[in-house]
Amino acid sequence: MKTLFFSLIVCCGIFAQPQNFSQAKKELVELYQELGSQYQIDFYCQAPFKLVKNHFELIQSDKYSPRNPITKKGKINKRTKIIEWEHIMPAQNFGKHLPCWREGGRKACKKDPTFAKMEADLHNLVPAIGEVNGDRSNYRYAQTPKDLEFSQYGNCKVYTDFKARRFYPAPYSRGYIARTYLYMSKTYHINLSPQEEKLLKAWDKQYPMTKQEKLLRQKIDELMRG
Repeated sequence: MKTLFFSLIVCCGIFAQPQNFSQAKKELVELYQELGSQYQIDFYCQAPFKLVKNHFELIQSDKYSPRNPITKKGKINKRTKIIEWEHIMPAQNFGKHLPCWREGGRKACKKDPTFAKMEADLHNLVPAIGEVNGDRSNYRYAQTPKDLEFSQYGNCKVYTDFKARRFYPAPYSRGYIARTYLYMSKTYHINLSPQEEKLLKAWDKQYPMTKQEKLLRQKIDELMRG
């Protein structure tokens, strides 16, 4: 796939990227703070957030309403109020082919340099509301069924199908998702199923890169090149 995204990233390598997930998250907080309020909206719902000490928290808006504002233990669900860093391609997808994953999953891969490199890849990380991030889990992205009612998160136009283990993203995020998956697949030699690859290539074509995405990708590439 010959896109501007790949000319920005693949040609330049990934030799100076963060060494681990913790470092990656710190760099992303600094980057999004530098970029300003135009970029300080979560990936799935486009809900605004702001910096509180050293992390981001949601600003109350009509973009999102919690699915579960209260936990089963009767406490406030803190993940409805914070921004987490979501792996577009889940850790399971890029880790399951490694020997360490077969030995004990993500925990066993923490000290594996190959896994750490993939886990910390900034191009695969986006700011997401904690509850939505948790609900999405490692479910595969899928095309939204016709006549689906987006009833889970208020005005947020995404849907988690827990039974089918599918996550239906809003149109405005599909292109970014597609380009990220295709980048991860190409960079780390991760196989995609024919059906998945077909959908992602269709999304990449249907939802081309915006000026905002282009700038963000450029900034991330600069960070990863050092």
